[in-house]
Amino acid sequence: MVSKRDFLSITDFSPAETVQVIARARQMKAEGWGQPLAGKHIALLFEKPSLRTRVSFEVGIHQLGGFSVYLGQQEVGLGVREPVYDVARVLSGYVDGIVARVFSHQHLVELARHTTVPVINALSDLEHPCQTMADLLTISEHKGALEGLKLAFVGDGNNVARSLCLGAPAVGMSFAIASPAGYSLDADSLLQARQRNDSKSVQIHSMTDPHVAVRGAGVVYTDTWTSMGQEAEAEVRRRDFRGYTVDPALLSQAMPGALFMHDMPVHYGEEAPPGMLDHPQSVAFHQAHNRLHAQRAILEFILGQPTTLRQVRV
Repeated sequence: MVSKRDFLSITDFSPAETVQVIARARQMKAEGWGQPLAGKHIALLFEKPSLRTRVSFEVGIHQLGGFSVYLGQQEVGLGVREPVYDVARVLSGYVDGIVARVFSHQHLVELARHTTVPVINALSDLEHPCQTMADLLTISEHKGALEGLKLAFVGDGNNVARSLCLGAPAVGMSFAIASPAGYSLDADSLLQARQRNDSKSVQIHSMTDPHVAVRGAGVVYTDTWTSMGQEAEAEVRRRDFRGYTVDPALLSQAMPGALFMHDMPVHYGEEAPPGMLDHPQSVAFHQAHNRLHAQRAILEFILGQPTTLRQVRV
């Protein structure tokens, strides 16, 4: 098998590489980019519909000189219409890389194992690493140095929360999550996050009280209580997550000027009230736009020939 680099988890980037890719994203956003994907074809293998992920990847690939091929669930039926192994072997003969948005992380792992081209995780049920890279880029632009900041996540211990928990300590940030009993991050993810930075100043905490979680936080983040594929649980989750809405009152208990973040789409009236994305401290739309800039840097790092970086502190 040809040597390749996959990006399935935020931990597939070392702490130094995480900082490097964020710095490169800022540099490209400010100064422009070349054509590191010239002549390359990238498959967008999507089991789940998408707005931000699909558009940002398609535009980013085009801007870097590449060509994208969109493959929805009807075209492929990953693991249903065709075994993952067969899909991996076939696509390896057509394209130079695969961006996959899937229900099952195990399908993603199997795809990466059997393909000879790089695979990038555009979302799975376990992680959302590209979102986290865009989030860290956004925080660095608004807060300057990331080191020493605290990010508080209020809501479900889902894929977004997991990638943030694992990504924050890599750049020197503390992380706290407040979830109802039974909905927090698993112990293994919390332990792995603590092992990513041995500094005593970087703390990883899980709790049930959102008011405690946001104390001292420079960033307050939330996500939908019911993710795609969990619709049957929506009523139960609305009951269980009552009291976990991030509204101006809760945000005011964080550090003065704390950022409000949401990866979208929003279920207004649940995790955030109507109008919260337009709150003066919200950077949610900036965060969404940064998906493009972060993913250009990821694509270049994984599939292209990165330009030599000057030193940029994040």
